[in-house]
Amino acid sequence: MSESLAQPADLSRRQMLRRIGMTALIAGPGITMLGACATSGGGDTKTNNVKAGKDPVNPFSVQASAPLEVIIFKGGLGDDYATQVHEPAYQKKFPQAKIKHVGIQEIGKTLRPRLTGGNPPDVVSNAGADMMDAGALVAEGQLLDLTPLFDAPSIDDPSKKVRDMLIPGAVEAGLIDGKPYQMMYVASTYGLWYDGKLFEKEGWTAPKTFDEFKALCEKIKAKGITPYGYAGKNAAYYQFWMILISAAKLGGNEVLINIDNLADGAWTAEPVKQSAAAWAEIGTKYMDKSSLGLIHTEVQTRQNQGKIAFYPSGSWLENEQKSATPKGFAYAVAPTPSLTASDKLPYEAVRTSAGEAYFVAAKGKNTAGGMEYLRVMLSKDGAKGFFQKSGNMPVVNGAVEGLQLSPGNASVIAAQKAAGNNVVTKSFFEEWYKELYDELLNQTNQLMFGKSNAEQFCANMQKAADKIKKDSSVKKQTRSA
Repeated sequence: MSESLAQPADLSRRQMLRRIGMTALIAGPGITMLGACATSGGGDTKTNNVKAGKDPVNPFSVQASAPLEVIIFKGGLGDDYATQVHEPAYQKKFPQAKIKHVGIQEIGKTLRPRLTGGNPPDVVSNAGADMMDAGALVAEGQLLDLTPLFDAPSIDDPSKKVRDMLIPGAVEAGLIDGKPYQMMYVASTYGLWYDGKLFEKEGWTAPKTFDEFKALCEKIKAKGITPYGYAGKNAAYYQFWMILISAAKLGGNEVLINIDNLADGAWTAEPVKQSAAAWAEIGTKYMDKSSLGLIHTEVQTRQNQGKIAFYPSGSWLENEQKSATPKGFAYAVAPTPSLTASDKLPYEAVRTSAGEAYFVAAKGKNTAGGMEYLRVMLSKDGAKGFFQKSGNMPVVNGAVEGLQLSPGNASVIAAQKAAGNNVVTKSFFEEWYKELYDELLNQTNQLMFGKSNAEQFCANMQKAADKIKKDSSVKKQTRSA
């Protein structure tokens, strides 16, 4: 089954931020989108040395022959969208420019020495398990303020700014110190993924409560299928997203805002404890312990082979697994089950947020070219090509209008429509505090594989958060929504 993506409703960014209190949303038959407001924790920011002129063709005064180096995280999105869509479009504008493209997975390990050494690439896709700490990079003056990009004339309609062509919340999602140092490009929805054909055949329905979840896991287990799995070796963040989403659904989005703000007791709050306990039970009873040593593609392939029923991930999953997905397997996504009947957010609530960060290195040799490259990405052709190559929805209005959607993307659309205004906010600590992110990876595996319990999980995470809060060398960020 497939359907086309319709235009989002005509809602201003300010209206939507006010409406749901913390996020920006695309309402309507097409897609729901979350962003967030972040503000500075204080300190100086680096002055942007790239200005946006009024020339709709070359607003940043890019030198036509200047080379451009682009580093793309080659994960679930692949990098065909860069080599076959965005880079050729840039090359068409500047045929004399030589583009150096590198697709890698170890972003931090590969690029951190180059950034600190003053020899960075121009454009970077900062994602994956080894992504760099964006907050630290901003504090070091490594990232360019992208305000001129969003204020530049749009490629599609020069009478409008780039920011006006994006879905509400897209710019806000990349704020650090109150400025957009990152371009968040992908509108991702997170949930529990399963084979819709298998569930239809067996008469199974995605669970709406944790009690239903456990009951269904027993039925799945009786069929010789592992009910649940994720990759402990390199993708524990897939699972901690589920824990945080469940906590937010129980206690409201303020639970996650408090965590981001390093609020006292944020990790030991009751919603976090209850969520951790519920997920720990799923892990202890219904996971194959061998997945602790597996990477994400190995666990995902097991699901394609009918060996695992539920898998936590984002809406890039279907595309990432397209070469391993057998005929007859139909990806579908369901929200995380409700913990209690009194959850503040309903079962239908999902986390849909602007993610996949791209930045221009402040000390790059061709910062103007880097800005123009991102402007190309934010054109309708650039966004449409991205969707066709990656299978993921970009943050550009109308980019995939009229295109036929795969079963997985059709399921995402259905989930977003059902969620409406009930959107789980994005967590920003993952980008602000790399040390906290790393500790959560470890504690999540400890919890899910039976090496700790919910009390220990919460206590250890609170200890890690308190350590960062007390460390004066770590620049703090805050958010009010």
